[in-house]
Amino acid sequence: MMGRMTGAREVDWARVLERLLYAVPPVIGVGVVGILQDAEPGVPGLQSGLVLFGTFGYTVLTLGVAVALGLDARRVRRQPRASGSWKPSPWLNAVFGLLWAPAAGVVYLARRHRRFGTPPGWSRWWLVVALSLSTSLFGLIAAVVALVLAIPSLFTAAVGLAGAIAFGTFPIAIHQDAAYVSTYGDSWRPNPGLYLGLAFVSLFVPPLQPVLAGYYLFRRRAVET
Repeated sequence: MMGRMTGAREVDWARVLERLLYAVPPVIGVGVVGILQDAEPGVPGLQSGLVLFGTFGYTVLTLGVAVALGLDARRVRRQPRASGSWKPSPWLNAVFGLLWAPAAGVVYLARRHRRFGTPPGWSRWWLVVALSLSTSLFGLIAAVVALVLAIPSLFTAAVGLAGAIAFGTFPIAIHQDAAYVSTYGDSWRPNPGLYLGLAFVSLFVPPLQPVLAGYYLFRRRAVET
């Protein structure tokens, strides 16, 4: 009985790692807004506060990712039959997490998925991917119009809206939906960790985001939901 209670309380560190990684883009986005001073004038300390929030938040998330990586890797090593030949080093993964949390996290999740899979959730996350794609395309068109017509406020609003949705929802949506497709799909089984990493890259290479979203939705279209 005591063993069952202990097992019930065991933390799923892989899921904790996912949630921590989901929070990385919004926190970075807040810091970028502060650095670019893209805030309303006349609010003393707001811009420096955004930079401080982004810096402190990223530091906390980095520590959390390092801890989650180390503890999950230790748990995997204790399951030799399930992990097969993959025996992740808790200390190396934790150090990698401290040095570069997002990259360490997505590489680990991608490798972990190959052995254990990723638990699927909501079947309609592809709708959020589609929303992000639509918003990105709308923002691009609005930004071009704003530049041609010299309307700075429209440009700021378009870029801000597209960026907020992309940073806040796109990585979560594509990772969660890829987990669903890899579990229930027949002809296509995307690796959620890989797509989470590509989503992170696309946030800092804006033209890549609509390409990635469009490609994913094209491949996703045949999967029953």
